[in-house]
Amino acid sequence: MRGLFVTGTDTGVGKTIVAAALLAAMRAAGEMALAHKPVLTGVEQTPEVWPPDHLLLALAAEMEPADVVSEIFAPPLSPHLAAQLEGRTLDPAALVADAQAKGGGATVVVEGIGGLLVPLTDTELVRDFAAALALPVIVAARPGLGTINHTLLTLEAARAGGLSVAAVVITPWPREPGDLQRSNRETIESLGAVDVATLAEIPGPSLPALAAAGEELPWRRWLDQPAAAAAQSA
Repeated sequence: MRGLFVTGTDTGVGKTIVAAALLAAMRAAGEMALAHKPVLTGVEQTPEVWPPDHLLLALAAEMEPADVVSEIFAPPLSPHLAAQLEGRTLDPAALVADAQAKGGGATVVVEGIGGLLVPLTDTELVRDFAAALALPVIVAARPGLGTINHTLLTLEAARAGGLSVAAVVITPWPREPGDLQRSNRETIESLGAVDVATLAEIPGPSLPALAAAGEELPWRRWLDQPAAAAAQSA
């Protein structure tokens, strides 16, 4: 399976926008790129600017929204709780199989749910799902205060779980970054021993704008990063 796994330091840090920018740039460059999100929660929320994750990923990958996501829950909760409240149990192995089925000859950009330690079930984390896919990991992070701690913790959790981190993407990166933003980028790169890229703010869900922003990211190099060995999916 060829592709990238996009996670975040927290929920709401812009990982869907990063994933969509990557997809749009890949497709604009002639790459057969598809999107996958194993679980989506919070679809009952009304977005202000950006559409729900599966709609944005579908726009970027030129797919039907129903083909992007495996499981959908209305309330904005962690997957294990959302499933529990509906009397359901997520099947991690089935989620992995759904993602792998998109592989074939395509490049797959998989977006996780929240951060790596978000539970899918009482025993399985998003990190376990990512490990089973064995794709290079991209970590979306905020540019402001607190991001060093959140990002380094995410890198530590990823590596402890056997994941190969290709890069951190800080977003939205200001046009004129101040001392704080520049220091955050340099510190994460140094202490995290990781490539750090930046993604400028994108005003809205425009396919050309997403593609242009994504093309500024070195996604071709990231795709060639060695990935971790696939884990045994429970």
